[in-house]
Amino acid sequence: MQYKPTVYVVDDDQGARNSVRALVRSMGVHSESFASAEDFLDQFDAERPGCLVTDLRMEGMSGVDLQEKLAASGCHLPVIIITAHAETQITVRAVKIGAVTVLEKPCQDFELFDAIRDALIQDANFRKIAASQQDFHERLETLSPDERKVLDYMMEGMANKVIARRLDVSIRTIENRRQRVFEKTATDSLAELVRLVVQTKTTSAP
Repeated sequence: MQYKPTVYVVDDDQGARNSVRALVRSMGVHSESFASAEDFLDQFDAERPGCLVTDLRMEGMSGVDLQEKLAASGCHLPVIIITAHAETQITVRAVKIGAVTVLEKPCQDFELFDAIRDALIQDANFRKIAASQQDFHERLETLSPDERKVLDYMMEGMANKVIARRLDVSIRTIENRRQRVFEKTATDSLAELVRLVVQTKTTSAP
């Protein structure tokens, strides 16, 4: 299912929530608001694209705690933190976890506008890359065991004749398997193939 980007607004101040939603509405973007981080987490679906605008200090879970919880769950939703109590330590903590920015209240509309725009672009780019990597991973899964062995040797930079000796088959057999590797992975060069395989291994590493 395709979802439209949503700006999630989490703040225990209703006036602040309404103000952010009014700005988001002027951008032509859908928004949803929550009075607490706990309410947001109860309803949030990580498959839905968008970004999060959250206050730092709230009753219950703080904005940075919410950000950390999302990150720990493997969620890459871009986060914008707004606070009336800016502290260097908190700002550094938020940025290290991956916050798009930390804005001080009262922030200017253009500041929040730009931050939300950048966050939505960041989310769209991440999801595009993730989808591409998932597609490549699925293509790798279509390789036969013999083709996978050839791919492993290709990753080591071995020439066809060396691979043929290692596997005790003809060079023509290796050439055919190599060609099928390129066809099944939809790649045109060894450099592209190696880059995509390395990216896949990196993103799938614990």
